[in-house]
Amino acid sequence: MMAEAGASGPRLAELLALGRRLWEELETSTEPSSGAPAVQDKVRQGLDALQRAAAMVAQLELFSENEELEEVASADLKYMLLPALLGALTLKQVDLSRRREHLESAREHFLRFLKLCRNYGLGSFQLPPGVSGEEETGSPSAPRDPAQPNLVAMAVSRTAKIERYKQKKELENKLASMSSFVESGTADEDQIREFYVLQIQKWIGTSLEEIESIDQELVILRSRDAARQAPAGPRGPSRSARIPMKPFILTRDAAQARVFGAGYPGLPTMTVDDWYEQRRRQGVVSSTHRVPGASDEELQKQQQETEEEEDDEEALQKARDWDDWKDTHPRGYGNRHNMG
Repeated sequence: MMAEAGASGPRLAELLALGRRLWEELETSTEPSSGAPAVQDKVRQGLDALQRAAAMVAQLELFSENEELEEVASADLKYMLLPALLGALTLKQVDLSRRREHLESAREHFLRFLKLCRNYGLGSFQLPPGVSGEEETGSPSAPRDPAQPNLVAMAVSRTAKIERYKQKKELENKLASMSSFVESGTADEDQIREFYVLQIQKWIGTSLEEIESIDQELVILRSRDAARQAPAGPRGPSRSARIPMKPFILTRDAAQARVFGAGYPGLPTMTVDDWYEQRRRQGVVSSTHRVPGASDEELQKQQQETEEEEDDEEALQKARDWDDWKDTHPRGYGNRHNMG
């Protein structure tokens, strides 16, 4: 196996170096948009180089589940980073129509890297929930209400994030101090091995963070897709399902309520004959005013004329009384009683 790796090493090393260099350029790029043609062209080149390198690693069987970390050659440790770099470059694709596909693909790359590291005992971490073979800690017999937050899990997650951040800063400082020796070729094998192990540990923290971010975005995308596919139901109750309301009218007193009835002028509560009989009993009109054979309209008109005549006679009598009083009482007569 090592002979094949050595024979194919330069080609494999070049592909890894190209993919990593393009990823670093994208990380430090000053392009205003990640969707710029130049940026996406680098993403495609980097993915192509890393995918070809990963295929060669699989063909050479550089890593096996049945070996320990000490059995892996120091020069081959850097190829363990291939799945993590593939996941990082996959996330830099900006095709919105395939965003969910890219997220799921990147998640698989990061998980493959974490499983590989877990198999070789690199780093102390827990794989994300939902991974095959990984069970969440806790008693399965005590189901938790999904509406209630798991405070213990939140506290553990927060502590783990803080610890990962501290480790990341320490690793970056160590890598910065060792990179010049490794790149110049002056480092010995132990330094080279430590350098690659530190790089792997740094990418373990990065992969865990990226998977957490991916899972949050996938939840949003799945909810959006489910809302689009759901059939559009009625926004409110149909007209036929609504309970009809009985019309009503507000009146000042009970007498008005009895007269107006349901509140519609077009719905009479008594006939003209009934109304006439009621007025006759009240002494407003006399029975002689009723003309046999007259229609209801004529009777209403006759009653109106009678009332107007009675009002005119009453007003005329008041005016006559007032004239008589003025004839017998001089002007100002009423104010003389208060004179001293």
